[in-house]
Amino acid sequence: MKEQFSSRVAALLLFVAFTGSAIAFVVVCAVPALAWQVPGYYGGAYLGNLSVNPHDPNSISNPYGSGSPYNPNGIFNHYGPYGSPYSLKSWTNPYATEAPFLFDGQGAYRGTLSVNPYNRDSISNPYGRYGSPYSPPSINNPYGGGNRYAPDSPFNPYGRGWPIIGR
Repeated sequence: MKEQFSSRVAALLLFVAFTGSAIAFVVVCAVPALAWQVPGYYGGAYLGNLSVNPHDPNSISNPYGSGSPYNPNGIFNHYGPYGSPYSLKSWTNPYATEAPFLFDGQGAYRGTLSVNPYNRDSISNPYGRYGSPYSPPSINNPYGGGNRYAPDSPFNPYGRGWPIIGR
């Protein structure tokens, strides 16, 4: 998050320096703020990245990093709020109402990490926007969101994957 903030500040300063306009300052500040108006994003907990990269410490595929079953907020901790099959915040509960959010590398919302096939935003819903193998933003579309050659794809073995944000 600090890297994104510092890059935004640097871009903002360059933009204002070249345009010399206070209106440009307001526009550049307001647009990123509107892009992150997803309920619970800033109030949520960062749970790691949905990625198959076992060497990235933030990947849930790394058993010593975010994928550790001993991580208190980890999605593989069966006693934690995000891994318990009985928690309403867990991705493993098919009746969960507050499953974690998924975002891509550009910050776009990519659905909820949930095994609930009836939730319209679940990546497990084969008829929903984020679970259908034919929908462009879906993680299950190998030519869209699930493209293993995209740098931020969860299926790229050398990529960073998508951040998982708990509610």
